[in-house]
Amino acid sequence: MSSANLSVRLYPEVLRTLAAGSISGTYTGIGTAFLYPSRLLYIVNNTDVLLTFSVDGINPHWVIFGGGFLLLDVTTNRSDSGGALNIAQGTRIYVEGAPTTGSVYVSTFYGSNAF
Repeated sequence: MSSANLSVRLYPEVLRTLAAGSISGTYTGIGTAFLYPSRLLYIVNNTDVLLTFSVDGINPHWVIFGGGFLLLDVTTNRSDSGGALNIAQGTRIYVEGAPTTGSVYVSTFYGSNAF
């Protein structure tokens, strides 16, 4: 079977985590910037409060309530890697709020033709 007939595979980057004690009223980065363009983004707010998230560390972009999550399936059903919509490589997720317990988690998945 030719590799040209295989779909792009979905791979995870390393989980990014930030504990409640490191989250404050100013934006703090959750781990490092994405190494690859993201096809799927999964953010879990396992803290006790609603948190605000940002992709630039300045402006608010969305909120996730305590115990909630956000799942963005940008383009996992695409079979090619060219011209597909994605969250840009180098994007970093930031968070602000005032939790007392728990952590936030960011999982990102990218597409690759590697076997």
